[in-house]
Amino acid sequence: MSFSIALAGKGGTGKTTVAGMLIKYLLMKGKTPILAVDADSNANLNEVLGLELIDTIGNIREEMKKGEVPSGMTKNIFISMKMEQSIVEADGYDLVVMGQPEGAGCYCAANTLLTGFLEKLTSNYPYIVMDNEAGMEHISRLTTHNVDVLLIVSDTSRRGLQAAIRINKLSKALNIGVGKSYLVINQMKDNPPDEVLRLINQEGIELLGTIPDDKSVYEFDLHGRPTIEMPENNIAVKSAFNIFDKIIK
Repeated sequence: MSFSIALAGKGGTGKTTVAGMLIKYLLMKGKTPILAVDADSNANLNEVLGLELIDTIGNIREEMKKGEVPSGMTKNIFISMKMEQSIVEADGYDLVVMGQPEGAGCYCAANTLLTGFLEKLTSNYPYIVMDNEAGMEHISRLTTHNVDVLLIVSDTSRRGLQAAIRINKLSKALNIGVGKSYLVINQMKDNPPDEVLRLINQEGIELLGTIPDDKSVYEFDLHGRPTIEMPENNIAVKSAFNIFDKIIK
């Protein structure tokens, strides 16, 4: 049985960086193999992990729409083959990326393909980490469903916390099979203000922990260095690992 963790939150809160730290944590704990899933149409988990993309589910969908299926091959066989080829293999984990259709358009088809593909893959991996797109669209489209833990990442801004609260409420209202949802406050400069704690307690969302703001994270990103390579003694990495200790057994 796979143990699945999905990450969600407002854009700019650093959820993809947190997803990378979680993958680093699982690797160091020997919790492998891991299936890393970038379900964000604006894919960048591969950059956090230092991996080159082979293909995306969205691009495969576009190829099929354009009639680029080889003669003698059905669309189903073509899509299945291309999706298997799109898996990026790394040491201890694999990466699958949804990506996006070319130009304007709905992501529903790529999302449906990704969901079906994951259903076939999950039994091969004891741990699954899914980085979702910003906001709540992934929940309303049911990309995030039947997960053991939903980590909702926020910063200390009121908008970030309000988005986290709405995501938590929507996941419960849709009854999509989330085992437990938690709040993680990222980029924390000081202790959480009383107003932040009051808002969290009022809404009944459990604060799992905080990750301090650290310039090393910014510098790694600025210079295009994979943040998964940040040292274990980094204050942000250590804080994140303390959080993950609470949910990974």
